[in-house]
Amino acid sequence: MGAFGGRHDDRLAEFQEFASTAGPWLFRTALLLTGGDWYQAEDLVQTALARAFASWGRVRRADNRDAYVRTVLVRVHLSQRRLRRSTERPVEAVPDSALDVHGDPALRVALLAALAQLSPKDRAVLVLRYWEDRSVEQTASELGLRPGTVRNRSMAALARLRELLGSERESLTTI
Repeated sequence: MGAFGGRHDDRLAEFQEFASTAGPWLFRTALLLTGGDWYQAEDLVQTALARAFASWGRVRRADNRDAYVRTVLVRVHLSQRRLRRSTERPVEAVPDSALDVHGDPALRVALLAALAQLSPKDRAVLVLRYWEDRSVEQTASELGLRPGTVRNRSMAALARLRELLGSERESLTTI
């Protein structure tokens, strides 16, 4: 038994199990939300999990823990973007290995670069709707928006993404 008793140990073990299974998909979502910034994505996941741990009693009673924590992740991301004092971005360094060894790294980089040029909220809408395969209603709920706003943002963000990808768009759709 731990310092706080068996009940605390059980909750801690339950959270650790949740965090270990949720971590990979949370990171994937965070990586897309941050436009491919690996370190920012790691920080985002850590912050979301820390907040989930702080309110684990509420999270564990949620109908869908994954959706609850994903909502925390997206809201933390949007909040951090709003609070950012500078639009300055660090220079990207060449990673030791590609993010996806099975796909074309150049296409992945092109997509991440195009996503990074979208506003944080538009990027969040696209990631939740099309990468996470959320419905309009689920996306609206997780972002605190109306469904009509999600539909409008989706259309506008997809149009902007197509424009940003230009000729590389054809390569992305034939994979």
